[in-house]
Amino acid sequence: MEKNIKLVIEYDGGAYHGWQRQKNERTIQGEMEKVIRTMTCQPVALIGSGRTDAGVHALGQVANFHCSTTLTAEILLRGLNRLLPEDIVVHSCCIVEADFHARYDAKSKTYRYQILNQYPPRAVGRQYAWQIRQTLNLPEMRLAACCLMGEQDFKAFEGSGSPRSSTIRNVLRADLREENNCVIFEIQATGFLKYMVRNIVGSLVEVGLGKMTSADFKAVLDSRDRQQAGLTAPPQGLFLVAVDYGLV
Repeated sequence: MEKNIKLVIEYDGGAYHGWQRQKNERTIQGEMEKVIRTMTCQPVALIGSGRTDAGVHALGQVANFHCSTTLTAEILLRGLNRLLPEDIVVHSCCIVEADFHARYDAKSKTYRYQILNQYPPRAVGRQYAWQIRQTLNLPEMRLAACCLMGEQDFKAFEGSGSPRSSTIRNVLRADLREENNCVIFEIQATGFLKYMVRNIVGSLVEVGLGKMTSADFKAVLDSRDRQQAGLTAPPQGLFLVAVDYGLV
């Protein structure tokens, strides 16, 4: 009997060319499908809640696959964690309804971006953050982040080469805090455009460095013009924290 199996996955994306399987490239999806095939003796298509880019990490990526197997969820969980590389860990494995879809059923996602803001910079932890030595103006960055709330057109923060039927997204939460010289930006939305979080962070840093004001940031958002926004933040500071399947 075919089962629909849901996984919650943590991974360090530093050694991978993103989530999506690619020919001749090492990816999270590709590595996991190989191990699942080894365990079940059949090919599977692993469906992720969404793609993460090369170098981006996840604390709570959600995926599912359909498979005819007699293996229990507990045996699958133990086997996956025994066979997968150490930088990919499956936190939970369970049987779900046949029509559950990790991507289409997601109600919202939460991303976190980390910035190490100190001098001298750090040697340990640099692979999980963007290091910026100049002092950032956090109050002004928070004012800018407030402009992100609600349903708006985020075309100004969309990466090139990714046409969508709509660039309107609904941001439910946008928080910015500091912990031990680490500036942490978290954003929850019903959906994201390609590079949207990293492009937002790049512009927030411009605000923090005094290169634009929070009012300028809002004007960039309203312009729908990517050329007016800041640079794209590097991938190593970005984490997919959680995927929500409940009511928003």
